[in-house]
Amino acid sequence: MLSVRNVNQYYGGSHILRDLSLEVQLGKVSVILGRNGVGKTTLLKTLMGLVPVKTGNIVFDGQDLTHATPYERARAGIGFVPQGREIFARLTVEENLRMGLAYKSGRTPIPTELYELFPVLQQMLQRRGGDLSGGQQQQLAIARALAAKPKLLVLDEPTEGIQPSIIKDIGRVIRMLADRGDMAILLVEQYYDFAQELADDYVVMERGECIARGPGSEMQAKGIRQLVAI
Repeated sequence: MLSVRNVNQYYGGSHILRDLSLEVQLGKVSVILGRNGVGKTTLLKTLMGLVPVKTGNIVFDGQDLTHATPYERARAGIGFVPQGREIFARLTVEENLRMGLAYKSGRTPIPTELYELFPVLQQMLQRRGGDLSGGQQQQLAIARALAAKPKLLVLDEPTEGIQPSIIKDIGRVIRMLADRGDMAILLVEQYYDFAQELADDYVVMERGECIARGPGSEMQAKGIRQLVAI
């Protein structure tokens, strides 16, 4: 579904991503792990077209998106949940969800499936996003990304600052979406146990490079926890 091939990216004179390659497959959760500052968020911003690729290629669903704009990537079927959620605090929950449908017809209904995944959102449709708890805001951010029914869902540290009960709910939703078989999921995560539980395959980054990769079932045997320990 997604193929990243030998991508290099720079901030000024700093070489951030170094010949980075990875594959994300349909129906699977691919996890990117690494300590703070190794380039994980930069990689996701590069995938979304928020920062340019210097060299290398990004191919999604058979389409070369290396130089595509962020909105072209969204239209192609990539949903993005940024670190820190970045919901619209002054808009209602319903209005936030409609923002996920921004490039669709104004008559496009909000998928009822979103309320099945996150029932609390239906109860709070007219409440402002800024009035929700951190965990509820994260659920809203994920639902907003899912509204347009993407083929790839990209999540940047969705457990950050979230209470354990909602972390479990988010993990359940991610697993269910992958198991359905019509979506690929790319997850950047610092919470190792959450990542290990969900990972069908993993990549470990260090200094902008991949230093380890493999199936999620081998993470414990390969000592991946020690590789990413702070």
